[in-house]
Amino acid sequence: MNPRGGTCDRMTEAERMRVFLASLDTGNSDFLNELENEAHLQRIPVIRHETQSALRFLLAQTRPAEILEVGTAVGFSAILMCENSEANITTIENYEKRVGPAMENFRRAGVKERVTLLFGDAMDILPQLPGPYDFIFMDAAKGQYIRFLPDIMRLLSPGGTLVSDNVLQEGDILESHYAVERRNRTIYKRMREYLYELTHRADLVTTILPVGDGLALSVKIGEKV
Repeated sequence: MNPRGGTCDRMTEAERMRVFLASLDTGNSDFLNELENEAHLQRIPVIRHETQSALRFLLAQTRPAEILEVGTAVGFSAILMCENSEANITTIENYEKRVGPAMENFRRAGVKERVTLLFGDAMDILPQLPGPYDFIFMDAAKGQYIRFLPDIMRLLSPGGTLVSDNVLQEGDILESHYAVERRNRTIYKRMREYLYELTHRADLVTTILPVGDGLALSVKIGEKV
């Protein structure tokens, strides 16, 4: 029994809180809701509801003009950012089979003219971009975040916001190296390096929130000394 008389199979306090907060969320457009359902049926991940809400808030607060997204998938988050800002969006996707559907979704959503989709490895594309961008959303392979960071910092304008998704790795980030499955240890090590770098750079102010699967919010305050 728990202290409130419930059984051990009842929702935890954290789960009850998530359900309550989700009940207050006003949600997205009908198109995005439909697209999210389609993605789930195809087992294509899209950003979680808590992350969607956080993005909408951040976009309203920062009002970016130019957004860079690393990781397009089916275009869900890019469309969400278009619907909640007046920004132009450059998005990078390295999985060829996702490019066609993403472009079709941009057309269906009526945002095709505001989105530039670049196909290829972000490690090759990022060095070629001139920037600057005042809002960058990282939602790609988690083990590559630390490798992207030098170019991300070059492209991020002073005062710009960097949002890094999925940084808690379903809780693995809390574990010791040997408690993590061997196949995930490289990602684990690189993510820990990434979070340390974000929180210890002189040119960033960063907070890490337990939102979705972890959201790191960073603001560029000046050039690194």
